[in-house]
Amino acid sequence: MKQQIALVLGATGGIGNAMAKKLMQRGWQVRALHRRADQMAASDRDSGIIWRQGDAMQEQDVIAAADGVSIIVHAVNPPAYRNWAQLVVPMIDNSIAAARASGARIILPGTVYNYGADAFPDLREVSPQNPSTRKGAIRVQLEQRLRQAAQSGVRSLVVRAGDFFGPHMANSWFSQGLVKPGQPVATVSYPGQRGIGHQWAYLPDVAETMMQLIEHEPALAAFDTFHMNGHWDADGTEMVAAIGRVTGQPGLKAKSFPWWLLPLAAPFVPVFRELREMSYLWRQPLRLDNRRLLQLLGSEPHTRLDEALKATLGGMGCLKQ
Repeated sequence: MKQQIALVLGATGGIGNAMAKKLMQRGWQVRALHRRADQMAASDRDSGIIWRQGDAMQEQDVIAAADGVSIIVHAVNPPAYRNWAQLVVPMIDNSIAAARASGARIILPGTVYNYGADAFPDLREVSPQNPSTRKGAIRVQLEQRLRQAAQSGVRSLVVRAGDFFGPHMANSWFSQGLVKPGQPVATVSYPGQRGIGHQWAYLPDVAETMMQLIEHEPALAAFDTFHMNGHWDADGTEMVAAIGRVTGQPGLKAKSFPWWLLPLAAPFVPVFRELREMSYLWRQPLRLDNRRLLQLLGSEPHTRLDEALKATLGGMGCLKQ
C-alpha cells in the first residue's frame, strides 16, 4: 500500500507540530513548508519531517510542496498576531489553490472568534457567524472561502475547539497569560472571573480528533465542520486547581490578569492589542457543542486534565526537576 503524504503549513507552531506527530504515528509521510528549510532540516534531524523550502504567502511554493499529498493542514498564522488582515486571507487562498491542484483535503483549526452575541452561549456548527471583532471577521472570511471552494471540488474540514494548551504551544492564553514559560509556577494569572465557565483544548487531543475525522473521509461532506468539547472549566476555578495539583501546590491561588495594562502597552506590544480585542471571551461562558462529533466518532479523544497539564507544564519548563 502506497504511503499517504500530508503537507503541514505551520509545523513549528502548536497545532501544526501536534498534527505532524500524529500523522507520522499513523504512518503518513509529512512535509512541512518553511522559509529556512535547510536550517530546520539540520536542527530537526530526528523528527521525521521532510522540510520543503518555501513561503505560505507564495502560491507556487505551496502548490509545489502539495504535489501528491492527500491532506493539507493549514495551521499557519502570522507570528505574534501581526498583519492578520494582510496575510491570513492570502495564505488560505494559496492552500485552496494547492488543494485544487493536488486533490487534497484542507484541514483548518477553527476558532470561536467567528461568533458574536447572537450565537452565545452554546455554539453549534450551524450557529450564525456574526463576529464583533476584526479577527473574527477574518476567520469568517477563511471559512467562507473554503465553503465556496467546496462548490468546485476543493474539500475541507474545520475542527473548532477552545483555547489551546499543550507542550509546544507558544502563542496561547495558557502560555502567555496563566503561567510564565521557563519558570516554576508560583502563581497563576487568570483572565476570567470566578463563576464564568471557559473552554480549553489539549493539543494532542485536538490532533487525534482531526486524525480520526480524516480517517472517516467517506462520511465527510465536501466542506465539513465539527466542534470539540475539550476541557470545560465550569466556573473558572478548575484549571487553576489542576495546575496546583500538578505542581504540588494544592492551595495555589490565582491573581487577576492585568487587563488595565493592555491599553497602555498595546502601542508597543502588538500581541497585547490582539489580546485586548479578545477580552470578551473571558467575560461570558461560551461552550462548543460536540454532539455532531460524537455522532460520527462515538466518543471524543480526551486526556485527563492533570495528565495533560503535567505534559504541558513539563514541556514549558515550568515543573521543578
